[in-house]
Amino acid sequence: MVAYALVKFLDVVELLILIRVILSWIPLGNNRFIDIINNLTEPVLSPIRMLIEKSMGGRQIMIDFSPIVAFLLINLLQRIIITSLPI
Repeated sequence: MVAYALVKFLDVVELLILIRVILSWIPLGNNRFIDIINNLTEPVLSPIRMLIEKSMGGRQIMIDFSPIVAFLLINLLQRIIITSLPI
């Protein structure tokens, strides 16, 4: 039961990151909805972004790959959780 809830929570996190990525392509300015999405996803994306910058020698890159890495890590976590469930 807890594993199922955790997998669903990770699905919600993935959805929020996807919404953030899509909204970043649309020039909406700054509004409350975008602020909420950014506040909910930044704790996941910020550490990944810092690791990417460190691996690049501290250089900034033009494309933010942290959502892609987050999707991969979330998918990996979900697979580990699902395969650890008893059959």
